[in-house]
Amino acid sequence: MPRKARIDAPLALNHIIARGIERRNIFRDSTDRDHFLDRLESLLSSTETICYAWALMPNHFHLLLRTANTPISDLMKRLLTGYVVTFNRRHKRVGRLFQNRFKSILCQEEIYFLELIRYIHLNPIRAGQVTSLAALEEYKYCGHGGIMGRFNIPWQDADSVLSHFGNDASGARKMYCQFIEKGVDQGRRPDLTGGGVIRSSGGWTKYASERKMNKHLKGDERILGNSNFVDAVLNEQRERMERKYRLQTSGFDFDALLSHVASLYRLDPEDIVIPGMRGKCAEGRALLCYWCRRELGTKGTELSKKLGISPSAVSLLTSRGRKLAIKNRLKLDLELLKAGPRTSII
Repeated sequence: MPRKARIDAPLALNHIIARGIERRNIFRDSTDRDHFLDRLESLLSSTETICYAWALMPNHFHLLLRTANTPISDLMKRLLTGYVVTFNRRHKRVGRLFQNRFKSILCQEEIYFLELIRYIHLNPIRAGQVTSLAALEEYKYCGHGGIMGRFNIPWQDADSVLSHFGNDASGARKMYCQFIEKGVDQGRRPDLTGGGVIRSSGGWTKYASERKMNKHLKGDERILGNSNFVDAVLNEQRERMERKYRLQTSGFDFDALLSHVASLYRLDPEDIVIPGMRGKCAEGRALLCYWCRRELGTKGTELSKKLGISPSAVSLLTSRGRKLAIKNRLKLDLELLKAGPRTSII
């Protein structure tokens, strides 16, 4: 049975898990881990992706991320591909390092945000990497120490996590630590490592109980959340795909969008695609990237080739394009495209 396409939604909370092929180690020493974290920091910054929790284990890692405009698949492809190239070169090996494709679960924040932070940050204790909460605070390769203030990790949003426990930093850390401690004896929590109706229900026992009450339960392996949340996510995904399909079947491809954006800015299309052009040309290029990525589903690598810029530059332009669309209240409407732009931006 073919795998379902990933659900990439702006501002979504995603639990990411990637494992080594045949359960082999993906980090052999601190140099590997430091290189991975350096790459992660750079990509989070360039894509405006937020990280709340993370843990590096010998043969896998966990991340809890909130996306901006860069699809999680693009970010992870760049992270993993770059890491594997360096890892293979350093350790004089060839071939795949990671098992299949990484797992990405879109999570319902109200229910699972704190539970996932606790689960992810307790990984080193469950695996025997460290033996106590005190040691976990000093463990360099887990986000717990950053939230407790032991390490300065500028790319981890510790403040948002602590805000759930109080306004005073010291008191919030104390409450957070008590919350983490209560999870030490919980074990592996398979309900937090995937999606689907069973996990979202809290396991087989709760699932069976709710079924006996004739409750309508809906689940999806890509989503961790209750039935209403799953419905909302899938409906939004369906609407986005339908809009994308209508645009594509109506002939609105890269060139059509380029002409549309050029008309909005009263520019020649050629000026927008020339790298280095500033002012309105740069704004038009950003809006073009945003609409191509979001509405047409154009891959970042494809845009990179068409515009003669790097994939990271495409990510930055996409983020800027989103802000421009919001600021100017611009939406890509099929009827508007057919009629041509009624007003210009300038």
